[in-house]
This record gives sequence, C-alpha cells and structure tokens, in this order.
Amino acid sequence: MALGPAQVRLMDDQAHAARTLWNLLHDWWTMLPKERRSLAAADAAIRQARKEIDWLGALPAQAAQAVLKTYFQAWKNCWDGRADEPNFKARFRAVMSVDIPQGRDLNIVRVHRRWGMVNIPKVGRVRFRWTKDLPVGKRAGTVDRITGAQLVKDALGWHIAFRVQTLEAAPEPHQGPEVGIDVGVSVPLALSDGDTKPHGEWLTEREKAKLLRLEQQAAHRKTFRGRGEKTSRRLKRIYDQIQAFRATAKRRHLDWQHQTTTVIAAKYGVIVVENLTITNMTKSAKGSVENPGKSVRQKAGLNRSISQEAWGRTVELLTYKAARNGGTLHKVPAPGTSQRCSICGFTTPGSRESQALFVCKNPDCGWIGNADHNAARNIVHLYRMGLALVPAAGRAVVRRTRGVKPATAR
Repeated sequence: MALGPAQVRLMDDQAHAARTLWNLLHDWWTMLPKERRSLAAADAAIRQARKEIDWLGALPAQAAQAVLKTYFQAWKNCWDGRADEPNFKARFRAVMSVDIPQGRDLNIVRVHRRWGMVNIPKVGRVRFRWTKDLPVGKRAGTVDRITGAQLVKDALGWHIAFRVQTLEAAPEPHQGPEVGIDVGVSVPLALSDGDTKPHGEWLTEREKAKLLRLEQQAAHRKTFRGRGEKTSRRLKRIYDQIQAFRATAKRRHLDWQHQTTTVIAAKYGVIVVENLTITNMTKSAKGSVENPGKSVRQKAGLNRSISQEAWGRTVELLTYKAARNGGTLHKVPAPGTSQRCSICGFTTPGSRESQALFVCKNPDCGWIGNADHNAARNIVHLYRMGLALVPAAGRAVVRRTRGVKPATAR
C-alpha cells in the first residue's frame, strides 16, 4: 500500500492499540472465574475500556470487536486441541495487524490496471497495488463479494489482504497420476517420476553483499552500546534495512512455493509426502556441560537450512490446492525411505553413499541412482501398500494438548 507518513503513524497507532487490547482482554479473561467468562461480558468490558482509556479510541470500534472474536476463537481452538492457549503479545515480537471486519466500509475503486483505492477507517483513502481481480462494482453480487480485509505490517511496510466470499462448484475427481515427493535442502522437491523443483538464491549477489555489510555495521555499532542503554536511532535504521532484505527473500520464497505447488496440484491426482516432525529435526545439538554435543556448528547450519526451506508451509499449500483441484494429499511414515532400495526393496547399511548418490549394496541388485528420487519412489510405494497416515487432503487430525480437557467436559 502507498501510505503517507501521517497515515503510517495512524496505522501504527491502530496496530499497537489492537495488540494492547488483546493483552488487556487476556489479562481480564484469565483473572475472572470461569463462571463469569462470556462473550457478552468481554464485549461490555471492551466498551468500558474504550471510554476510560483515550488512546484505545485510535482503534475503530469494529476492529476492536474483531480482536474480541479472534481471541475467543483462539480459546475455542485450544479447547478443541487444535492449538495451545492464547498468550500475551509482545511489542517487538508480535505481528502488527488491524482487521476490518465489514466489507462495506472499504469502498474499493479500481483506478487503473495496476492500482486501486480503498478506504481505511480513521486513516482515509489509500492506494494499493491491484494484483488480483476483486468482486467490486458490477462484478460484486450476493454470492461473490468482499466481506472484509486485514492490514498487516512487515519490514517492507503495510499490506492489505481482502477476504472474498465466493461460491465454487465441487471439483471433479482428479484423474492425474500418483506422485511421491521427497523434500530436502540441496534438492528442495524431488518427485518420484524423476522431476525436480529447484530454486536459486533468494537474494542476488549484490543484495547479499549489501546485507553482509549491514550486519557487520550492526555488530560493530552494537559494541558501543553499554549495558542497559537504549538502541540508537542509527542502529535501529540498520536493523530496519536488514529486516527489509530478509522480508524480500521470504516473499520471493513464498512466491516460488505458490507457483510450484500450483503446478504439482494441477498435474497429479494423488500427492504423497512424508510425515515429518520438523521441530524434532531442527533441535540443537549443543547438549549440556556434562555431555556436550558433536558437530554443533554444522548441525546449527543444517537447522537454519531446514527452517529456510519451510517444508511445513509447502505441505500446507499442497493440501488445499490438491483439494481445490479434486486431488488428495496423503502422508506416510518417514523412517527408512532414504535407506531402502526402490528397485529390490531391501534396506542395507551404507547404500546411500552421499547426498545425491544411492548404490544398492544388495549383491543381487546393485542399482545406482539419485538418492532423492529413490526416496520419492519409496514414499509413493508406502502409499500403495496402504500405509498412509492422513487419508485425504484437508482432513484435520484432532489433537488435544496435554492437560487440556475437551470442550464437552467443560
């Protein structure tokens, strides 16, 4: 969005008010006895707080109601076992966002092919990039219409995402082939049919050199800051530039993921992936003082590479895109897929000689091939053997947090 300096300050005030309102609501909710907690009581408390605290008035009333609904839904997700308990939102770690729950307040107008205008409550008319057709004007109707929007701020500035209600026909069953996908670091996506989905660096050489200089400047200037002293404005500007480069890399990665998963979901009817526990794979190897870890620096680098690939987000995108195209996504157990020979079916020690080379040690086989494609073929083989853990795309696995009773027991 193209915001002026005054509009940026107004949006920042609204975002901080929304975050503070969430924290106040969480404090109020946890202090009250369970029998006095209700949506109506919370709504009355918010109305009273907006009267008594002046700076809460920077947040529009409808946006304040959206904070309440989001907080209440967070507790419902916790009770149903889909998420952990809601917690306080820190000033510097929480994502700054403001919700506009009613689409009629937006008054969207398309200026020309690339830009449009939208009305933000208590901010005014704002210009935004028109990246996708929206049901406005003659395109809007009772079925296809905009129901609201959300404003989110990152290192590159404020962005707007519109919520669109539309009616889509149920897709026909996808008649495409089956495919297994092995995710990795050197080869991001290896398919069982021999195809790969590589990507380049997310930053150019010039951008990486500039980022390195900024990180060196930040480390140098940080040495002049005494313990307990505030960060200088110059150092904050350097931090902002570093965050902007990292946000650019993340945006390019997300764009690659969307394009790649769209192609895969359109081509294949059954998509099979490993059921990976990424949090366990990225645990630190430093150990303790009594039992120090081995190859700690190498493991830390591997953990960063795994986190940067965002395997979980790739699976999420494949899940809903496969369902939209009439296909299904399945998960199979991960152990042994990289060590088993997809030709003879034997698992012999040392068959994977390197990251890319698989040499079957079975004397009767001796097959040589790419290790990633071998793992992908083993993944789809497990599905054909009936060992799928998640039988269909989009079907949620109910998980209750330890120590939290289900909603029916409350």
